[in-house]
Amino acid sequence: MKMFVDVPTVYLCADDVDFRKSINGLAALVEAELELPVLSGALFVFCNKGRDKLKLLYWDNTGFAL
Repeated sequence: MKMFVDVPTVYLCADDVDFRKSINGLAALVEAELELPVLSGALFVFCNKGRDKLKLLYWDNTGFAL
């Protein structure tokens, strides 16, 4: 299984994110604060306050992967 096939764009969220957020919370953050379409197929990268962990959000036309 290939996870990322032809990812058009990668976005890195510059602000730290509360890592208790899951798919719905991160998708809402992308739409509301970053003002980007979450269903575009782009890869969204979030980091925690300590900058030692990452969360990736990706839509592949069948659902989200976190």
